[in-house]
Amino acid sequence: MSVPDVTVVVAVRNAMPHLTACLDSLVGQSLAPGRLEVVVVDDGSTDGGEALSDEYAARRPGLFRVVHQPDSGGPAAPCNRGLALARGRYVLFLGAHDQLGPEALERLVAAADDWGSDVVVPKQVGVNGRLVPQGIFHANAESVGFTDSALAWVLSDTKLFRLDFIRRHGLRRNEGLKVFSEQPFALEACLRARRVSVLADYDCCFLVPREDPGDVTERAGVLDRLRGIFALQQMAVELAAPGEELDAILARSFAWDVPRLFQDGFLLLDDGLQRRVCEEVGRMIELFDARAVYHRLPVAARVRLELAAAVRPQALRGQIRYEAAHGEPPVVADGRRRYAGYPAFRDTRLGLSDGLFLLREEPLVEAAPRLNLAQQLWRGIVPEQLRRGLRRSPLWRRLADSVNGGQG
Repeated sequence: MSVPDVTVVVAVRNAMPHLTACLDSLVGQSLAPGRLEVVVVDDGSTDGGEALSDEYAARRPGLFRVVHQPDSGGPAAPCNRGLALARGRYVLFLGAHDQLGPEALERLVAAADDWGSDVVVPKQVGVNGRLVPQGIFHANAESVGFTDSALAWVLSDTKLFRLDFIRRHGLRRNEGLKVFSEQPFALEACLRARRVSVLADYDCCFLVPREDPGDVTERAGVLDRLRGIFALQQMAVELAAPGEELDAILARSFAWDVPRLFQDGFLLLDDGLQRRVCEEVGRMIELFDARAVYHRLPVAARVRLELAAAVRPQALRGQIRYEAAHGEPPVVADGRRRYAGYPAFRDTRLGLSDGLFLLREEPLVEAAPRLNLAQQLWRGIVPEQLRRGLRRSPLWRRLADSVNGGQG
């Protein structure tokens, strides 16, 4: 039996009706017969997806293989099982809600073969309002890293991985993580890879929002999310080079993953759980030296992190409500310095340092347009050199609209 070029692993649990479009996109791939196999691992579906998968396998036995198992409680176990069954030279994990462009796999395999890549990051597009960071997709790149690109912002495992590389290093998802298990897996692969490449000139993956109540990420509790974030940071500390590489990964985590714990959902937690979350975040800030990357974070993220570290849930609730109601705060000028005038600024009861609220140090000019959190992240995390290069790209307007409302 010939070895296929690529195995696509689809972990499924109650993904109807999206699963039909997902599997159709695999049937429609431009790869010649025999070059692709699809391993569908049904993780205890009860919505008809289990029968649908079997129907596809019955109609195309040379393309689909389906295995069924009881609900494992998260995507890690079915993804690991699919990985163990993979026979292709490369493997790609595809969410059961998502789809591939018709030429995606053919182009990805050709790129990996041409460049000698262990990992290829495919161009990803959000649909139905799903926000997908576009900073790394401004151009094809034979080799990228965490210090010269926005690689830290694409840590899902929807990538093409060289299978012998994955097995040589014994890479697999941590089945103890109910959510976010793909991030430490993908991070370890990127840090161990001889070459990580980007295929940006074709829309390979179309990612759909996970808003159905059966989705495990939606059902996961805040402590499950914390464990996943902690695992990512631990992996970064263990494998990333100290300095710019490690800082880029930690800055992404503390700018995005951790502050997102302190959104509307935090307001619904009971007092005891709110304090527990604050204490755990404070422990991460100390353990992973988050304050060393605060200069890379937007003010809103820094304030939320420090209110959590101080275990001030009441003040944190006030910050969340203020941001929801007002967006960007007024700018407070003090000599050459400009500060974000959140209610917590110079509140003597809280004792937060002025530096947390510092915007920049320069002569006063007319106030800039107000920026939402996504825009702050874009300007605060993506290096200016990279942003300048993106502005020269013909894809800039589309990229800017999808990431930050068109403001660079």
